Amino acid sequence: MKSTRYRVIGAVMLLAMVLQACTKDFQNINTDPVNTPNALPQQLLAPALVATLSANMSRNRSFDNELMQVTVSQTDDEGAIFRYEYRNTVSDGLWNAWYLQLTNFKDIYKKASDPLTQNKSYQGISLICQAWIYSLLTDTYGDVPYSESNLGRDSAIYEPKFDKQKDIYLGIFQQLEAANTLLSANTAITPNSDPVFNGNVSRWRKFGNSLYLRLLIKLADKAEVASDVQSKIKQMVDTSPSTYPVMASNDDAAILKWTGGVYTSPYQTIREQDWRQPAIGSFFIGHLVDWNDPRINITQYGTSGFNRWGIAQGPGGFAGVPSGYSPGGGSTKQSYFYSNTSAVSLQTDPMTGILMNYAELQFILAEASAKGYIATGTAQNYWENGILAGLKYWLPTWPNQTSTGTISSPTTSTPEFRKYLSDADLFWNDADPLEDKMEKIHLQKYYALFLVDLQQWFEYRRTGHPVLPKGSGLRNGGVMPARMVYPVYVQSANPTNYKLAVAAQGPDAISTQVWWQRK
Repeated sequence: MKSTRYRVIGAVMLLAMVLQACTKDFQNINTDPVNTPNALPQQLLAPALVATLSANMSRNRSFDNELMQVTVSQTDDEGAIFRYEYRNTVSDGLWNAWYLQLTNFKDIYKKASDPLTQNKSYQGISLICQAWIYSLLTDTYGDVPYSESNLGRDSAIYEPKFDKQKDIYLGIFQQLEAANTLLSANTAITPNSDPVFNGNVSRWRKFGNSLYLRLLIKLADKAEVASDVQSKIKQMVDTSPSTYPVMASNDDAAILKWTGGVYTSPYQTIREQDWRQPAIGSFFIGHLVDWNDPRINITQYGTSGFNRWGIAQGPGGFAGVPSGYSPGGGSTKQSYFYSNTSAVSLQTDPMTGILMNYAELQFILAEASAKGYIATGTAQNYWENGILAGLKYWLPTWPNQTSTGTISSPTTSTPEFRKYLSDADLFWNDADPLEDKMEKIHLQKYYALFLVDLQQWFEYRRTGHPVLPKGSGLRNGGVMPARMVYPVYVQSANPTNYKLAVAAQGPDAISTQVWWQRK
C-alpha cells in the first residue's frame, strides 16, 4: 500500500515537472509569428503576398478568363460569366481577401517605421503592395474605402467612408512616389522574407515605378487629370528616367515563383477534372494558331516541343469554342488546359504568380509613344520588344537553335524573331490611324496579361481593345460588365457609407461605369 502511495506521489511530481517545462516557453511556442501584432516585417511579407496572389489567380481563372474569352465554361445555367452576367457572391472573395491583406501590408509599414526596427525598404515595399491592392480594389468596384480603411483595430473606425476613385488614384500616386524615395536608400532586407525578388531592393523599386506607369496610362486620357498625368509619364520616361528606374528586362518581372512547399500554386488545389472542364475560347486560341505561336506549337524553328501553356489539341487540332453563345447553342469542346497529370501544365508551372511583367510595361510605353506622351524610343520598338518579351517569358530558350548556331540573347532584329513576325503577319505601320495602332498594341498586351489578375478586363474596359467578337447569347445589353457589385454584407455592415457611395457613383450594378471609364 505504501509502495503504491509513493508511486502515485512520484507520478504527480513528474507530471508537475513536465507541466512546468511545457509552460516555461508556452507563450513563445503558441504565438503565431505572422498573425500577431508582434510580427516583424520579414515575417509578414511572404504570407501576405502569397495570399493576395492566390486570390488574384483564383478570380483570374474563374472570372477574367471567362469575360475575356480565354475560356468558356460551357453551361446553360444562370449567371454564366461568359454571357456577361454573374451572381453577386462572386464579388465577395476578392473584397475580403484584398482588405484582409491590406491589414498585413499596413502592419509591415508600421513595424518598419518603428525607431527600433526601422527599415526604409520594408516601408517602401509595403507602400507598393498597398498601392497595388488599392488599385485592384478601385478598378474592380469603383469607389471603395481608402483613407479610412483597415483602421478598426487602431482607430476604432468600423464603418469607413468610400473614397472617390479620383482621390484614391491620387493617393496611390503619392504612395508610389514615397516608395520610390524610400527604396532609393537601398536598405537591405532579409532575402528569404521576399519570395518575389529575394531581397533585391532595386527590383522592388523598378516594379513600383512600372506599376506607377500602369496606373498613369489608365488616366492619361481622362480630361480632368490628363495634363498632369501626361506630364508625369513624360518626366518618368524622358526627363528623369534615373530618378524613376523601371523594369529593364524579363529578369526584373515581379513574379512569385511557385517552387513548392510553402510556395505552392493555388492552382494545385483545383481538382483535375475541374481544371480541364472549361473549353479554350476561339478568340484566344485562334490568334495563336494563326501566328504559329511557339507558346503552343509542338515544333517551332528547329526547337523541340514546348506547348508551354499546356493546351490540349482537339479532334480539329488547336481549336476553341466561340464565347457568348445562346443557351442551347455552342459547339463541341475542342482544346482545354491540361491538368497536372500532364508533363506540361499551368497547374504546376512556377511562373504563373505574376504581379506585373516586363512585356506589359513595353506595351504601356508603346501606347504612350503612339499617343505622343513621350519622345524616348518609338512605338514600334516598344511594341516589338513587348512581343519578344512575352515569348521569352514563357520560353526562355526560344529560339535556342538555328542553322547558324545557338542564340543566347535574341533581340528584335534576330532573324528568327523577324521570321516569326513575318509568318504571323504582324507588322507596324506608323501611318496607321491611332485606333489601328491601339488594336495592335492591345491585342499583344492581351496575351502579355494572360494570368495577371483582372488586368485584361480592366484594359478592355478602358480602351475597347482588343475587339472581341460578341455572341448572340450575351446579357447586359451585350456590353462588357463595367465593375463588380459591392458585397451584399457591406449594405448592412456599413449602410450609411454604402448609400453615399451609390448616390455618388451610380446604381450598385455591373453596368455602372467607374470614374476613369466615364468620358
